[in-house]
Amino acid sequence: MQHADWFVNSRYGLFIHYGLYSLLGRGEWVLNREQIPLNEYRQLADRFTCEKFDAEAICDLAVRAGMRYVAFTTMHHDGFRLYPSALTDFCSQRDLVGEIVAAARQRNLRVALYHSLNNWMDQPDAVNALEDEHAYGRFTENTFARLRELVTRYNPIDVLWYDGWWPFNAEGWRAQEMNDMVRAIQPHILFNGRNGLPGDFATPEQHLAAPRPWRPWEACLTLNNSWGFHAGDPDWKSPRQIVDLLAAVAQDRGNLLLNIGPRGDGSIPGESAQVLETVGDWLRRCGECIFDTDVFTFDLRERGEHRGDWSHHGPFTARRSSLYWLVRHWCGRTLTLAGLECRVQRVTVLGTGQTVKFQQTDGRLLLSGLPENPPDPICTVIRFDCDRPPAMYLTGGLRIPRVPHPHYDPCVSDLPG
Repeated sequence: MQHADWFVNSRYGLFIHYGLYSLLGRGEWVLNREQIPLNEYRQLADRFTCEKFDAEAICDLAVRAGMRYVAFTTMHHDGFRLYPSALTDFCSQRDLVGEIVAAARQRNLRVALYHSLNNWMDQPDAVNALEDEHAYGRFTENTFARLRELVTRYNPIDVLWYDGWWPFNAEGWRAQEMNDMVRAIQPHILFNGRNGLPGDFATPEQHLAAPRPWRPWEACLTLNNSWGFHAGDPDWKSPRQIVDLLAAVAQDRGNLLLNIGPRGDGSIPGESAQVLETVGDWLRRCGECIFDTDVFTFDLRERGEHRGDWSHHGPFTARRSSLYWLVRHWCGRTLTLAGLECRVQRVTVLGTGQTVKFQQTDGRLLLSGLPENPPDPICTVIRFDCDRPPAMYLTGGLRIPRVPHPHYDPCVSDLPG
């Protein structure tokens, strides 16, 4: 595995899905889902003026949102490149990829370039490759040529983000040879695991499930329910929901790669920008509970090495000797926290710096003198400075048994741990 400290510590990135499909406004798989004739779809390239695509504005938005890196779709499964290519005329003559890379670098954002291995437009395509050995050879060579052109043209980048690995496994994609070719050009680069090999990090999609045993990981999620722009999908996640997602990845030292889909002209829907900026404001107040965190999770059946637990009021994160309580559900002037296996030395409210009165008896901590209403409109975070790295432990009983016992579930559970 390549040196990936920057990736593990990034925590939050912006995914941008943009392409010809954005003009139709029905999602990035529209060519496949609607079986549009290829000649008809190719004509969209004449309408692809991208007149409102502004790489600097997109990267400024990422910075204001508190993000550390951007991932940009250089070519989705439809085969349309967002950069001038010597290999095809089915591409943008404006170098949108180069604009994103340059704007990101100017803002100290790391850069991931998404590139689909599958390609519905070029011939032979993946179906031909499945059916005919000669077509398979040409198809894979064309794929290697695209990747070689991409990482030679944009050098250096930080991540090559494979996707569209249907229909082959690692052997079919010649994945090790593929990675070796790319690393011969950019030795520092990181790979995700979507060419059939594990890659340098895991990429759960639309869910937050850290790999076990732990290794670097990144959950990629949409801000609404669509990757590419969909005119009929205004179901935006709220800032509070994004904070929940950030807390979940922070608990397990993962990253959240959150997607936006520009409209066909390249403009960003105002609703999505507003959500990102609101979360960015919150991160400037409370970001220490999200960035540079330790693993602070728990298992329903076994205690093991897990240090965390749960609360009705909101999740916990931890960093060295500090515990953070993201109090999503505020209950007024007092709060009680049980199960702590450390001594608390100081309690403060992030963002305001208010010192909170507390009394700790055994594993029970009583907080008093809090405001009646939550101090933070998005999510109030309470910081506990402890005498050691914090740990919490409760069980399904009213006290902790003095004999071996299950944590919560005595049997395998259907619930996520």
